[in-house]
Amino acid sequence: MIPDSKSSTVRTLDRLNLRLPGETFEAIDAARQARPGNISRNTWITEAVEEKLAREREQCDSEKAADQHA
Repeated sequence: MIPDSKSSTVRTLDRLNLRLPGETFEAIDAARQARPGNISRNTWITEAVEEKLAREREQCDSEKAADQHA
């Protein structure tokens, strides 16, 4: 039997319910609309999370490097 190529390329994703104040959704929607193209709320939030994680990793790496040079 040949595997379905679509299902073999789709990553498994976890879901969560996110509760935020209405003002936060309004700010997200304003930011989305300011960007060219049509970007979903989910994509915008996913990008924001990835950016935050990257900053946290950079900060952790910087702290580790400073500790090694101390």
